[in-house]
Amino acid sequence: MDQRPILFFDSGVGGLSIVGPARAALPDAPFVYAADSAGFPYGTKSEAEIAARVPVLLGRLAERYRPRLIVIACNTASTIALPVVRAALDLPVVGTVPAIKPAASLSKTRTIGVLGTEATVRQAYVDDLAAKFAGDCTVLRYGSAALVEMAEAKLHGRVVATERYAAVLDGLFSQPGGDVIDVIVNACTHFPLVEAELAAAAPGARFVDGGPGIARRIVHLMQGESWSGAGEGVAVFTRLGDEERALGPALAGRGFGRIEQL
Repeated sequence: MDQRPILFFDSGVGGLSIVGPARAALPDAPFVYAADSAGFPYGTKSEAEIAARVPVLLGRLAERYRPRLIVIACNTASTIALPVVRAALDLPVVGTVPAIKPAASLSKTRTIGVLGTEATVRQAYVDDLAAKFAGDCTVLRYGSAALVEMAEAKLHGRVVATERYAAVLDGLFSQPGGDVIDVIVNACTHFPLVEAELAAAAPGARFVDGGPGIARRIVHLMQGESWSGAGEGVAVFTRLGDEERALGPALAGRGFGRIEQL
């Protein structure tokens, strides 16, 4: 039977929010989760740094794990490096983009928020999505590096004060017209990991993300593939220190019982 896995890539643990729906859709598929811990976080890096780093790392990962499909489970890396990665690798590559289309379809006030990293929210790709799928909406954006760190802290078992989530959301709600936002796009894969905390801080808003849509895309691309069973998933880090090893319980709970270093 074909043992080649599906490989998920992110700068940190955010891509685990994509793994969840994908595993529910393909429970027998073997998964590898790769985190560029040595390069974390991506959201504060320049476009040039990300465009140079991501294709090289994915080339090394593809060589080691021979995946049948790669998911760039990171909005920042996808919006910047996806075309280069697809050109470099001879296998399907699925990217992660802000879920502006479903957000626009759900909004009653026609005002939506896009909550991402600083690097993601400033991309022309987001402009294009807003123009194409939310042309009749006001689209407000806010980039937060702090929320990425808060999501990482949660998976490490550390408590984050509720007020910190409210402070991040105020970056959207305090903008002109932000008081009528009714749908917020979690445009960073880290953010669905703290959706319950965000929802508690903004009870009048609905949150959407790209996880379910990506899972459907993976299933479509993998039609006709045979699976030998999920087995023990592998989590691989570009730097493996105490912080990464401390994620062991959270990773094991998501099916990644083995940790390696690239």
